[in-house]
Amino acid sequence: MVTTFTRRTALLGAAGALFLSHIAPSLAAETQKLKIAIILESTLDVGWSATLVDSLTKIKGTLPEGIDLSWEHTDPLWGDDAENAMRFYAESGEYDIIWGHGRYSDQVMKLNAEFPDIMFVVTGSGNLPVGANQYWLYKRLHEPSYLLGMLAGRTTKSGVIGLVGTFAADDVNDQINAFFDGARAVRPDVKHRLSFIGSWSDNALAAEHANVQIASGADVVFMLTDNFKPCQEHKIMCFANINDQNKNAPDAIASSAIIDWQPDLRWLVDEWLKHKAGAAYNGNAEPKWFSMAQGGVDIAPYHEFDAKLPSAVKEELAATRQKIIAGEFVVPLNTAEVK
Repeated sequence: MVTTFTRRTALLGAAGALFLSHIAPSLAAETQKLKIAIILESTLDVGWSATLVDSLTKIKGTLPEGIDLSWEHTDPLWGDDAENAMRFYAESGEYDIIWGHGRYSDQVMKLNAEFPDIMFVVTGSGNLPVGANQYWLYKRLHEPSYLLGMLAGRTTKSGVIGLVGTFAADDVNDQINAFFDGARAVRPDVKHRLSFIGSWSDNALAAEHANVQIASGADVVFMLTDNFKPCQEHKIMCFANINDQNKNAPDAIASSAIIDWQPDLRWLVDEWLKHKAGAAYNGNAEPKWFSMAQGGVDIAPYHEFDAKLPSAVKEELAATRQKIIAGEFVVPLNTAEVK
């Protein structure tokens, strides 16, 4: 059963531990029970968080060796509150993995040496190469972003495409470069509009930036945030990011660059099993990511746009996707900041 650990509970200390003790029995006697405590940086209506829970749900029951997987997640926590929650989970003795779903290396470094039998996981850019019992995951979305760029280049009528970004982080820049490279691969004269909102989830500001890009001629826009109203209002095609968001704007979202944490989870479970067998944790100092060929990323279905898009364009994208998966075509990984 998945429960939510609130900030208030995180600060309750021993009383909080007593309160939660009836939810999950000790795992010490049942080594094949795997329990994860997840510290969230955003709410579950944000794609980055939602996809993790979706992947956990999908993978549950399919893991090797009869592993019984369960998890709990917090409300969004940062700084000292996040550290307190991690300590609470670690001291309870009930959790094998403490997963900081975002930038949590600062907190992990204060705890990981004290709790060497716990696997700590952090995700995305802004983390530090701690190694030891910290595992660092990335999501590189440059491959599906390239395909979406090809789709933008083939379908733009104005010859101008846009992208509304979050921050100029390297795991955002890789998407941006690939998107524009894909568009130029099929239409060399295409022009682009690019802006950053300086937030992971300010949808109101994202709409403002999208409106500016559309006003300056962009008729296809890749939204790295979750507001598609400008696309709907101006009746133009948009792409979504992280998860398939077509249901939120089926008349505007033609496809999405999507992530799947199942390959990451299987790798971490293998590392956990090695530790259970007596090996020390050997966390990666460089961030690890799983490619399209490995099932870590992909593009979403076209949904309502399937009948609207030219067959030749869909066939071209499908052929390129297969070449990427087969290793016959490599999308360049370019993390340079785009101007």
